[in-house]
Amino acid sequence: MKYEYLSSQDQAVWEIIKKEEQRQNQELELIASENYVSPAVLEAMATVLTNKYSEGYSGKRYYGGNYNIDDIENLAVKRAKELFAADYVNVQPLSGSPANAAVYMAFLNPGDKVLGMRLDHGGHLSHGHKVNFSGRLYNFVQYGVNLETGLIDMDEVREIAKREKPKMIVAGFSAYSREIDWAAFKDIADEIGAYTFADIAHVAGLIAAGHLSSPVPLFDVVSTTTHKTLRGPRGAMIMCRQEFAKAIDSSVFPGMQGGPHDHITAAKAVAFGEALTPDFKNYARQIIKNAQIMSLEFIKRGYSIISGGTDNHLMVLDLSSQEIGGKEAEQVLEQVGISVSRSTIPNDPRSPFNPSGIRVGTPAVTTRGLKEKEMKLVVSYIDEAIKARNNPELLVKIKDQVKDLCERFPIPTK
Repeated sequence: MKYEYLSSQDQAVWEIIKKEEQRQNQELELIASENYVSPAVLEAMATVLTNKYSEGYSGKRYYGGNYNIDDIENLAVKRAKELFAADYVNVQPLSGSPANAAVYMAFLNPGDKVLGMRLDHGGHLSHGHKVNFSGRLYNFVQYGVNLETGLIDMDEVREIAKREKPKMIVAGFSAYSREIDWAAFKDIADEIGAYTFADIAHVAGLIAAGHLSSPVPLFDVVSTTTHKTLRGPRGAMIMCRQEFAKAIDSSVFPGMQGGPHDHITAAKAVAFGEALTPDFKNYARQIIKNAQIMSLEFIKRGYSIISGGTDNHLMVLDLSSQEIGGKEAEQVLEQVGISVSRSTIPNDPRSPFNPSGIRVGTPAVTTRGLKEKEMKLVVSYIDEAIKARNNPELLVKIKDQVKDLCERFPIPTK
């Protein structure tokens, strides 16, 4: 984008944006929750739709002049329904955690018992961590992974569910590299009469493209962000059975938020349209291929990966054998132009601020066009940087190699 007005009116803001634009172009993004939106999505976020207030829903707004906004929201909903084969969709949530809060509000009362995945085993803060609103407002009990296999222990999930009898079971993750058995979760919930809630924020694009199974036909309610593997704007949406539509709508507005961000709704519609194309299906398939080849390469180089591999877009590396913490690894890799995020491992003996692992993901580099051959190269850069963490000269050389690779695979501009 040209930013001609911004560059002349506010030089301070413009200079920072240009620096970030340069950073993104010259560095590799391996943070599993990040991606590059298309120019069309980027343009939609910069439209005059940001000027409008539109509290309420299509045909039932609390402000006048919303007939065009209704059309945009209806289009986003229509495309989302087609993309996920959903009965009902609310595209207004501003972000993932508020979407999850709206789901809880629709189905639960404060103090109700909920079963969710432990944060240090791969879950999300909003799945019941004690420092989060979810853990403070609701009575969460939690399941985890088998410490030997790194896989969700469905026998343990069933045992906890039958013992604790939660009103809702949450399935989803922020750092788990295997496909979830949605049907198994549904069977357990049916046994005890619990609601089923799937948070597919990380894998929504892979599910939409048909490369991973979908919980939408099985579960009562499903939330997702619209960025990450879905490659849309920062935002979220909620899908549910028709019978829960009114409760979800009321929880989003007026329960959790006021007016939706209409420019973001437009960008969601654009992204959903992109995700309905054959090109997106190929893109999502390549995300998984890239992650799997990275996983194999790390294992060949002596790294331990939680669960031993990946079915999706991410993996968690246990760095214990490398004698480096996740925070130090994150910082060393940033020095060579590679962004990752530190991550806990199951039952991590280290502090969450400097845990034993890092989380690595492939959505953004796949958008740039990197494939299996380049993934092997990227793993070599990561391995060399970690081993050369006390060698500034070698780190500079690796950074130059990373920059050269980025120049060969620029961020798409059309």
